[in-house]
Amino acid sequence: MELIFTAALCSVMVSILLKVGKNRGLNPIHLISWNYASASILCFFWFQPDLVHVSVTETPWWLIIALGVLLPSVFLVLARALQTAGILKTEIAQRLSVVLSLAAAYFIFQEQFNALKLLGVALGIIAVLSILISHRQQGVSGQQGMLYLALVWGGYALIDVLLKYTTSLGLQFALSLNLMFICALLLSLIYLWVKYRNLGDAKHIAAGLLLGGLNFANIAFYVKAHMLLKDSPAIVFAGMNILVVIFGVLAGLIFFKERLKPASTVGLLLGLSSVICLAYAMSV
Repeated sequence: MELIFTAALCSVMVSILLKVGKNRGLNPIHLISWNYASASILCFFWFQPDLVHVSVTETPWWLIIALGVLLPSVFLVLARALQTAGILKTEIAQRLSVVLSLAAAYFIFQEQFNALKLLGVALGIIAVLSILISHRQQGVSGQQGMLYLALVWGGYALIDVLLKYTTSLGLQFALSLNLMFICALLLSLIYLWVKYRNLGDAKHIAAGLLLGGLNFANIAFYVKAHMLLKDSPAIVFAGMNILVVIFGVLAGLIFFKERLKPASTVGLLLGLSSVICLAYAMSV
């Protein structure tokens, strides 16, 4: 359980660092770009992927490049959502992206669903809609918040679907993850140089490397928890998602003085109910 707790804490710390960094004048795109440097190195030493035998012809490079573009793009959208909608709602939207990826599994990959999993997906969709509705009457900033939350929800679901498709083609998780991190790093640095003509100062690089360490720790501890509790995936799934939502709510309320509106409260409760239903559906 300590691994799940640590993974969830690292996930929320990623959001806190992005939000605090932006408030202190750090450019999120610089942090996100350099995050992939430390993430790539840590991924190589932690998972030890077999990069030597990467096939030039058989590796689905179009998927690697697509995810290499999508990862930093959605990460940047996450940073925008944190500023416009707050950490509380952003964490809920990010966690509930699982309902869209499950819906894709049902319609695209023909995965079989039981009634409980369908209920979990339905509750998750209603939860996100409740969160979006809470921003409806807040003017221009509210409209931006709705847009970024929706993009976070859809973006992370798309990443999950593409990752599943990548592994279904026979590419190992560790190898595909490392290749995606490297690709995201190279494309991000090219973007920084083209747009800003600099790759960031020492402060941006240091914060970005720290962000990458936290980002990778979230993934590594979550995967490790699944390996140790391979007979109880529902516990890992439920524990991770529920803890991230709880930590996100606490961070929003305590550190950033965000407030829970009625629609947000409904979304939070429905979101937790969705995660519980989906976790229980995995165990039956």
